[in-house]
Amino acid sequence: MGVIVGLTLGAGLLLVWLSFFPESPPRTSARADRMRDMLTQAGWVGVSPGGFLALSIALGCVTAILTAALTGAFALGGAFGIIAGVLPTAVVRSRASQRRTVFHELWPEAIEDMLSAVRAGMSLPEAVASLAERGPEPMREHFAAFAGDYAVTARFDECLDALKERFADPVADRVIESLRITREVGGTDLGTTLRSLATMLRADLRTRGELKARQSWTVNAARLAVAAPWLVLALLGTRTDAAAAFDSATGVFVLAAGGVLSVVAYWLMMRIGALPEDRRVLR
Repeated sequence: MGVIVGLTLGAGLLLVWLSFFPESPPRTSARADRMRDMLTQAGWVGVSPGGFLALSIALGCVTAILTAALTGAFALGGAFGIIAGVLPTAVVRSRASQRRTVFHELWPEAIEDMLSAVRAGMSLPEAVASLAERGPEPMREHFAAFAGDYAVTARFDECLDALKERFADPVADRVIESLRITREVGGTDLGTTLRSLATMLRADLRTRGELKARQSWTVNAARLAVAAPWLVLALLGTRTDAAAAFDSATGVFVLAAGGVLSVVAYWLMMRIGALPEDRRVLR
């Protein structure tokens, strides 16, 4: 009995001592954070960067095996396997860009709805939660989750942090941090702050819209120019004699050189024509 009491006392003292050293949050790389934000923006909530990488590798391997089996050329299988492995990233990036643009266009409307709710006598948390019913349609899901969190915890700051992670967007970060500061300071200029923010967002959207309209034809033409040779190669792969030619050393060199040139040319095109993007500095 004495041994049991001693062990229990020792375990209790150890737990008390460990409570003074809280566990630090796990460190993640900047690349993993960007990938996680992109997946969230695309609507792939709950998919980890590691899981997404595994999906891309699996898709590439399956495509390579099927292509090699159908054409009889392992070089073509490897080439199209790499393309298939990169395809999920391209799809997620495109979807994230589209959803991000939609949300950017809707934030001024959401801010005006919050202002209307505050003028009607609601508190700031109630005004934010009201967007679950009266806010822009694509955003209602996120604000409904905020309303549920606030109803359970009544902790405004923690609910705002969760809302930021659901949007994973620099514009949402600025809006949410403005709400947080206004509530903490307790000022009466919430309306002025949000109206100024909405005005700046509209001006930025208008400028970006004009620039994207001017460069869209250039970007689309460059994408078609990069994809066209590989579409022709896919058609050639349906012929056994043409596919067998790529299994030689010369054929592998041609495929590798074409792949490198395509990647470099596409990267240069996107780099030169890219508009400056905000980074999440207010995580």
